[in-house]
Amino acid sequence: MSSAITLTEIPHDWEEPQELTELLEILREQRPTTDANLIRKAYFVAEKAHAGQVRGTGEPYITHPLAVARILTELRVDDDSIIAALLHDVLEDCPDISTDAIEKEFGKDVRAIVEGVTKLKFKATTGSSAVQRSRAETSRAAETLRKMLLAMANDFRVIIIKLADRLHNMITLDGLPPEKRTRISNETLDVYAPLAARLGIWQIKWQLEDLAFKHLYPEEFKRVGEMVAKSRVDREIELGRAIIELKERLEQKGVSVIEIRGRPKHLYSIFNKMVKQHVDFDEIYDLLAVRVVVNDMPECYLALGVVHELWMPIPGLFSDFIAKPKPNGYQSLHTKVVGPLGSPLEIQIRTREMHDIAEHGVAAHWTYKEDNPKSKDSTQFTRLRSQLFDWSSDSKLSSDFLRSITNDLFSEQVFVFTPKGDVIDLPNESTPVDFAFRVHSQLGLTMVGAKINGLIVPLATRLQNGDVVELITRANATPSLDWLEFVRSSHARNKLRNYFRKITKVDDAARGRDLLERELKPYGLDPKAYLGEDKMSELAKQFHGVDGAVDLFSKVGAGLISAHNIVNKLRGHTQDVKPLDQIQINPSRQGKLTVSTSGMDGTMVKRAKCCDPLPGDDVLGYVTRGRGIMVHRRMCPNAAGYQAKEAERMIPLDWPSDGSNHSVELQIVTVNRQGLLMDISTIFGEAKTNVSAARIRTLPNSTAEISVTIEVADTVQLSQVMAKISNFADVISILRVYGKTAGK
Repeated sequence: MSSAITLTEIPHDWEEPQELTELLEILREQRPTTDANLIRKAYFVAEKAHAGQVRGTGEPYITHPLAVARILTELRVDDDSIIAALLHDVLEDCPDISTDAIEKEFGKDVRAIVEGVTKLKFKATTGSSAVQRSRAETSRAAETLRKMLLAMANDFRVIIIKLADRLHNMITLDGLPPEKRTRISNETLDVYAPLAARLGIWQIKWQLEDLAFKHLYPEEFKRVGEMVAKSRVDREIELGRAIIELKERLEQKGVSVIEIRGRPKHLYSIFNKMVKQHVDFDEIYDLLAVRVVVNDMPECYLALGVVHELWMPIPGLFSDFIAKPKPNGYQSLHTKVVGPLGSPLEIQIRTREMHDIAEHGVAAHWTYKEDNPKSKDSTQFTRLRSQLFDWSSDSKLSSDFLRSITNDLFSEQVFVFTPKGDVIDLPNESTPVDFAFRVHSQLGLTMVGAKINGLIVPLATRLQNGDVVELITRANATPSLDWLEFVRSSHARNKLRNYFRKITKVDDAARGRDLLERELKPYGLDPKAYLGEDKMSELAKQFHGVDGAVDLFSKVGAGLISAHNIVNKLRGHTQDVKPLDQIQINPSRQGKLTVSTSGMDGTMVKRAKCCDPLPGDDVLGYVTRGRGIMVHRRMCPNAAGYQAKEAERMIPLDWPSDGSNHSVELQIVTVNRQGLLMDISTIFGEAKTNVSAARIRTLPNSTAEISVTIEVADTVQLSQVMAKISNFADVISILRVYGKTAGK
């Protein structure tokens, strides 16, 4: 470790900066037991680690971790979070400091949090073309989000620090070039602000949105700001009158008011409403809002009665989030009334504890204590934690993952109940099938019906806020492919696709075993001796991405791995090709004739249309009458017929790839979604594979069958392309088709 940096002692002559003194004073007010010396030491380590470093704004780098810690004080987080915030960039910027040293001085929790935040650092995307850069950006964004979800699932404090880090970066964004400002603002609006909302940290969420709005749409930001400022005087007059009237009436009724104040409408939310609802600023009627904080829950309902007695409630605009809290813990009464001057007025009523949770979200629930450092966050986040793991593991590809998260995590939500009263959040317009898979995958796979509020309903019924959902299951039941037509959540859709892919895998495995048995017979080998579980499981280890015997059989059946290749490995046999002048063309010779479809010694060589062989397939040659040699796959029924009737015309062939391309048809069964064909076409383009024909047939069960003819050099290239396409979560099956071409 560098002698300039110590994790043990602070020099006696070190002067504590005023900003740190102010931070410690705030922490002592919030929590008298705060360990000021340990926080002071963390600042000292960070200051030394970042010595000489400056930010894009020209300020000393230490101002950033200090500002992040200051933001976190507003969320009232624990000491470990403050210490980790001060140290969150140390590992990346100062290799002289080790994680072991951090753990020794500040504890395991601080080490884990600092490591978690450090892992969320990513390099800028690169690429030679706009398409490559776009795909790289998608991949980077997906990987960022995946790591964030996993970090959240392990310790929510990691993401709280990351959100505070992003907020300060947005506050100081002016020091960066325009291109970087745009990229960071887009990422903030697409990922960080929705994450803050999902965790209920509204205090950070609205600031991130307004700052991103400012940099992405400066003209609109200025225009909305001017309109709000112009109408502010009138609104403040009406709001002030409403607060005075409400406070007086509440006091008359004996309601203890802790706080009553106006709630500002943020610029981005105004702009968003104008764009989404296609309305002018003058048509937005909920710019006035009052928040009332009272002592306890009974007083919340008493205050609600006072509000409705004082002003006329607007029908249909009341929500009780106290009786039915949101899954992130948010509780409050919301009502909209006609205010004292005739304008719509929104009233929110809650207790102090509810208000802290509403403002600080998951941070307000954190229960780490000095006497119990192993305790976890409140139980209502246990379900969210498991969802985070599901979201991060459901999809393999970046595009699939981003689509799933956008749909399930960041979309509008509907809140329903289990018969036991647990709250389940789902994407808007979800169905009982979505509900079943959210509760437990096995419930989704075995359900046969559902009740909503005690009544049996069709499985495609859209759930409404407050519905109580009861599932009817049967042990031997199986899902229907038709469910893909109406399920809304990506999580349920992924589980259904995985189920149907497993069913397809079983069929492919049976087909693969049959192909291998037929391939072994010409050598006089007993399939029972060669295709046993142990032998095939051991062989599977030689192939990348193959997991066990069944997976190996299925990949052979799907055409992803050559049966001939497997049999050669099972025999432990690699046959040398003799020189052409040593080979006699007769059925009894031991060598193989090396051929090319461009011809050989004046003899025409053609691919048989009945089986469309490729270099790399196990092939035979049929010497035709006047039309040269016709190349067939060994397993081709026509080749078997020729072997039985005209064996003297059949010759073993070795057909290496010579760089020329050959057409082959694939049949792809997928979930029918927008943009899938473009995604698959991109795979073909990246593999430098030409598509010569394609036909798409949509089916009533929300699936599509794509028949596509592509041109490849050999079975190796074909297998690579098929493997990449099969990785798409929406692809249920992919098969190589023999003997016909798409579009004909």
